[in-house]
Amino acid sequence: MLLGVHDAQSSPEQPSPKDRFVTVYGRKPVLEVLADDDLQVDKVILADTARGAAAGEILSAARDRGVVVQRASAHRVKVLAGNGKQDQGVLADVVAPRMRLLTEALRTRPPRTVLVLDGITTPANVGMILRTATAAGIGGIVLPRRGVAGIDPLVIKASAGVAFRAPVLRVPTATEAATALRGAGYRLFGLDGTARRSVFTATVPDRAAFVLGGETAGVSDGVRSQIQEWLAIPMAGEVESLNVASAAAVLCFELLRRHQAAAS
Repeated sequence: MLLGVHDAQSSPEQPSPKDRFVTVYGRKPVLEVLADDDLQVDKVILADTARGAAAGEILSAARDRGVVVQRASAHRVKVLAGNGKQDQGVLADVVAPRMRLLTEALRTRPPRTVLVLDGITTPANVGMILRTATAAGIGGIVLPRRGVAGIDPLVIKASAGVAFRAPVLRVPTATEAATALRGAGYRLFGLDGTARRSVFTATVPDRAAFVLGGETAGVSDGVRSQIQEWLAIPMAGEVESLNVASAAAVLCFELLRRHQAAAS
């Protein structure tokens, strides 16, 4: 599927459309989400220049689902889709039921365990982390609007569609996320292959946030200064490190193992 995000800006307390929806664009992807009864489509926006059989097919599919269709200029559709080459004059806002602002989550229903993505720019890695963390029951995945790959076609593909329903927490930057989490009483852990303590032996409090750094630069300076404890994944042989998505999988399922052991 081809996806984009709305361009509206948001304040910490007023989510923009990109903090509530995943925006799917292009005729075929829009028809696919309209045909998927498991997805809630908020609205379809169709360019006022769209005519003929293709437009008629979309209008018919939206009518069958009871989805509102709004008309807008072709330029506006391109702006909202965030992709001027592949929108084909149509987009659909798909409700992301578990996506919310980090500030809202901390104020209302703070998750026990949180992942913070910091500078991860490879869409496939972001998608795989969303899938793995959701499968392991992680309560929140902080996906900053800046510095991290957004929910795009490759992210959706790598997540096998889980990105629509992942517990994504939105915030402008990873540094702001670290500050907010520290302020809410979370202990911040960072992953570092040279750390003396292992993810398998560390003491993890009830409120814990784990920072996953970028593929090349690792954890950014602004976030690094707020890390309270560094953890390593033990390596055997001559392997020095894991891909960030693989490291996330090891961490997430270790946390799930602990949770299940504590509950038994």
